[in-house]
Amino acid sequence: MLKVAWSTKYAHRLPEGHRFPMEKYELLPEQLVYEGTLTNKNFFEPVLLEEGLITAVHDPVYLQKLKQLTLNKAEIRRTGFPLSADLVEREIQIMNGSVMAAINALDDGIGMNIAGGTHHAFKDRGEGFCLLNDIAITAKCLLSQNRAKQILVVDLDVHQGNGTASLFLNDPQVFTFSMHGKHNYPMHKERSDLDVPLEDKIDDKRYLDLLDSHLKGLLDKVAPDFIIYQSGVDVLATDKLGRLGLSLEGCKERDRLVLSEAKTNDIPIMCCMGGGYSLEIKNIIEAHANTFRLAQEIFF
Repeated sequence: MLKVAWSTKYAHRLPEGHRFPMEKYELLPEQLVYEGTLTNKNFFEPVLLEEGLITAVHDPVYLQKLKQLTLNKAEIRRTGFPLSADLVEREIQIMNGSVMAAINALDDGIGMNIAGGTHHAFKDRGEGFCLLNDIAITAKCLLSQNRAKQILVVDLDVHQGNGTASLFLNDPQVFTFSMHGKHNYPMHKERSDLDVPLEDKIDDKRYLDLLDSHLKGLLDKVAPDFIIYQSGVDVLATDKLGRLGLSLEGCKERDRLVLSEAKTNDIPIMCCMGGGYSLEIKNIIEAHANTFRLAQEIFF
């Protein structure tokens, strides 16, 4: 059975007019249950992640500043969120959602988190709607517990996973692969193990051809025994921040390609959701829902 991390706290309320679409974390599970892709039995609520697993990646001083709400104004502004105790608790819960989803994937082939993909968080700071880095925390946890030896991060959000790239710059056990908008945030890119910068307005065919060739090559070269997939849907042409040209069907085929390769090669995969900022919420929900529909179709 597909197991999906989710909590009502994921849909944390932000001030009126905030541009981050928190409502998707409430609407997506509702849609998946309504259409019959999932039932309530598929969902589990993660508890807060223990501090030691966070500080294996993040500076303990930074974590305490988060928990004590003592970030300065510039640090808060960089995250993009108004800082609050509820927000920090939400973030720590999401971290464990990804860790638990990864552990489930070892048994089921796939595990999923209706949140996460917080790839802009660095060792000692947050930015870009990311306070802590669930991708890095999950990878470190799997490695330290000898649940994996070689991890491939497949980051297909429109924005480069700069925090993840920085955290694993000199770690041979984690290979970071990022396909992202060449001219998009962050303007200063970190160095992933493989960066594939994309021109504005790239169409489905060109995107999928690039992904297909790079991903299959990496599976041979890296030989991962675990994949962490950041499946952001801000690659859509409808996305107000994305600048790429993918259709809903193209985004779905992107997910099919990644999930099918994991299944075919018998590599456990954890999917975290990433960004999505289309003007109409229905486009965000439909694109994210496709990832879960495909997980059911391909793995179960």
